[in-house]
Formats: sequence, C-alpha cells, structure tokens
Amino acid sequence: MSIRVAIFDDNKNIRNSIILLLNTDPAFEMAGTFSDAKNCVQDVLLSRPDVILMDIEMPGTDGIQAVKLLTKEFPHIQILIQTVFEDDERVFESICAGASGYILKNQLTNSLTDAIKELQSGGSPMSPSIARRVLNLLQQGYKGKKQDAIDDYKLTIREKEVLTALVNGLSYKMIAHDLGISYETVRSHMKNIYEKLHVASLTEVVAKAIHQKLV
Repeated sequence: MSIRVAIFDDNKNIRNSIILLLNTDPAFEMAGTFSDAKNCVQDVLLSRPDVILMDIEMPGTDGIQAVKLLTKEFPHIQILIQTVFEDDERVFESICAGASGYILKNQLTNSLTDAIKELQSGGSPMSPSIARRVLNLLQQGYKGKKQDAIDDYKLTIREKEVLTALVNGLSYKMIAHDLGISYETVRSHMKNIYEKLHVASLTEVVAKAIHQKLV
C-alpha cells in the first residue's frame, strides 16, 4: 500500500520538485499540495494523507502553528518539517508542537524518500546537524540530579544499547547495522522501550532518556 503524502509549502518550485521526486517511487502517492496552511485542518481532512511535509516559513499560519493544529486534530498522521532554517528555537518549537521529524531543504533530494519511509515505519528522521542541536538543547535544559530509574524501567542490555544509539541520533537502519541485528528487531526493541518508559513518541523517548540519564 502506497504512502499518501501532502505538501504544505509556499514555494511553488519546491512543491513541484518534491512531486517529481516522489513520483519516481511507486511507494508514494500524492494526496495534495497546498501553498499555505490557513485551512490546513480542512485540507488534511479532505486529502487524507499518511504523512505531511510541512514548511516552517509560510504566510499567515506558519508551519509550527499548523503542526500544533494538525497534531491535535489528527494525532495518527506523521508530520515531517522541511526548512532551510537550523536555528535552535525553531527546531525545538516544531518538535514540541508535535513534529515527528525534521529535514533540511538542501537535503531533500538525497534524503526525503528515505525519511518519509522511516517516519511511516515508526522512526523519527532528522538531518544529522538537527539531531545534534536537539540533543544539545535537551542536555542544556536539564539541571536536575541523576535519578536511579534504569532498574525501575527494567530495560534489557540490548534495549539500553538501542536507546543509546537512538539518543546519539542514529536512525533505525543505522542502529540495525551497528548492532548487527535486523531492522524489524530494532522496531521490536523500540516497541518494548515505548511500553517500559510509558511514552508515545520518539521525541518523548529521547527526552526521557536524557532527562533521567538512562544512557
């Protein structure tokens, strides 16, 4: 079954480039393209995408505001932020708003299709530089003392290894390669980690791991 993708971007050239790129892969189906997010809830309701590509800088309702609206109305839909910006405030705001991944526009050609597939399969793709900024923000923002929580969560040795790799910014595919296990095994470990840490998103996993110093 193909992944239905909706694009919100005020740059017509960017929209067309993404459409051309996704049309080369039968795994994708275009659900809709929109030049602004003023009517994003209605647009998504009508287009029924599985994944949304959301630009941050748009006239009227910007991408971060749109993400907040959409995650509230459609919590099951994955949202991938695409932008030319790398500044810390925008990165953190968009992820806190509910975005599941963050990719730079200059990396769309090389990384977009893999990022969407990873997003749809439960991952949280980020450009490496973005992943490092997010981790730095989380680490800088935590001032509490270390909690002895690892035993409480009953994480296995392998689950701790997967969690550590995830916090270091590795994708599911990279974790599988580094640990010598299959992609599906990584997903299985992540499912267990979600349940044990009582979280519902990858952002929460990383934040809890860093805040409670589980890795």
